[in-house]
Amino acid sequence: MMPEKLRIQNGFNFRELGGYQTIEGKHLKKRKLLRSAALSNLSEQDLNYLDEYGLRYDIDFRSPSEKQKQPDRIPSQTAYHFAPVFTVDETKSQSDDRAEDDRLMNEKNAGFKQMLDAYNDIVLSDNAKKAYRKFFDLLLANDRDDQSVIFHCSAGKDRTGMGAVYALTALGVDQDTIRADYLVSNEFLKLRRNFKPASERIPVQQQSAIYSENMQALSFVSGKYLDCALGTMQREYGTLDHYLESELGVDKQQRKDLQKIYLED
Repeated sequence: MMPEKLRIQNGFNFRELGGYQTIEGKHLKKRKLLRSAALSNLSEQDLNYLDEYGLRYDIDFRSPSEKQKQPDRIPSQTAYHFAPVFTVDETKSQSDDRAEDDRLMNEKNAGFKQMLDAYNDIVLSDNAKKAYRKFFDLLLANDRDDQSVIFHCSAGKDRTGMGAVYALTALGVDQDTIRADYLVSNEFLKLRRNFKPASERIPVQQQSAIYSENMQALSFVSGKYLDCALGTMQREYGTLDHYLESELGVDKQQRKDLQKIYLED
């Protein structure tokens, strides 16, 4: 299924996770679990829309510098929670970070390698584990039917994508559906108003085949990135399920609690 796009004017990759079916035949409730890109440019109409949608928890996976440059705008009833996956943005989602990197201009596959390194760190770093543990604590706190939680980074594709992988796995969604949700970020990025890949937004004098290829690797998700993260989990921890329990502390009882909060027949 194609996830429902939220009606946000000044933002992109905003979507519902409600509607997905679990292996046992239940469905994720609507207006409970949302994922997105940055919330820094939301209009008053967007804020009213999210308020009426029941948004009460905002989980920000961005780095401290991203937060400082573009602070979130949220409804007055929404509580902001900072859970930085990286101390610095390893996905280089900010254009100025990319422009200053000579490797992206001159080294073939530098962007792809950068993303594989980032996904390894998402799995292995203590900072990322702490952020995603906080993420689950807040998912468990979101236990009222009339309230929802949103989790996001800058583009809503990598740190947010892995958050969705973890949450949907804990809720019992099958891995094919989880992979499809991860990859559909590419379609939502293409829907972005006035969207142009980063490779088309650089000055003409800086354009090169290598730079363009590297920008493409940084600007979209790839099944190879997800496979890198899952492969690292398998090598270091055995399975994704074991990783959730041993590294993020999501035990069987918490899974049951999450399923009670977010699923319906």
